[in-house]
Amino acid sequence: MAQWQVTDPQRIEVDGEVGRLEVSLVRGRVSVLGAPGPARIEISQVGRRPLHVEHVNGRLRIHHGAKRLPAVLWWVFSRRYRCDVTVAVPPETPADVTVVEGRAAVAGLLTKTDVDVTSGRVSLLGLAGTTRAKLVSGPVEAIGIAGDLTVESVSGDLAVAQSGADRVRATTVSGTITCDVDSSAPTEIRLSTVSGEIAVRVPADSDLVVDLTAASGSITTAFALDASGRPWSSRVRGRLGAGTGSLRADTTSGRIALLASE
Repeated sequence: MAQWQVTDPQRIEVDGEVGRLEVSLVRGRVSVLGAPGPARIEISQVGRRPLHVEHVNGRLRIHHGAKRLPAVLWWVFSRRYRCDVTVAVPPETPADVTVVEGRAAVAGLLTKTDVDVTSGRVSLLGLAGTTRAKLVSGPVEAIGIAGDLTVESVSGDLAVAQSGADRVRATTVSGTITCDVDSSAPTEIRLSTVSGEIAVRVPADSDLVVDLTAASGSITTAFALDASGRPWSSRVRGRLGAGTGSLRADTTSGRIALLASE
């Protein structure tokens, strides 16, 4: 068991195996990188409240401690918790990252990654396994993700690029969704927004069953699919190739564009 209370910029090298990473910050920026070798922590900025680092039974935990203020004062004094943390752990380490206000960036992890940000920005790069990102207010960017990807936002744009994921699910209440699928292998794609536009690009030789619905907007497609609908809504359905995968996208107020890549 090892513990640190960090009040100034500090570099920590963790002795022993890290089987799980948990980060819980009030305000600031956290970057998590999957890299060979022992776990390392670089804390370049610490606010008036200390950061706590614990390594117990293979679990590495970085957090701001228990909340002691009423909810209203918690937001007023959150700047006291501002920090900047970079963590490197072995690529196979499961990670759970939570930030109330700020930015979270995660790259190079290969098993299970959960990111939860209340207000800020989320960046995901080169992840595999199961990846979940949840954001109340702000954008999410996911690049080069493999495996299973789920992205949820209340208010913010969602961008998925160079995706080779087996399953992609992206949902936002208010915001646009951009999804660029990089593989023609069977894929399950589910995209949904209440108020916003959806743009999807898939390889020209994709094998997908397609179902696109815009409750009050238009649908454009680069493929020969069947269009139908009523005066106030549009729907496009059809099959690309063998239809072994699926693409379903819907928007209540917005447009949908399905594009083809070489």
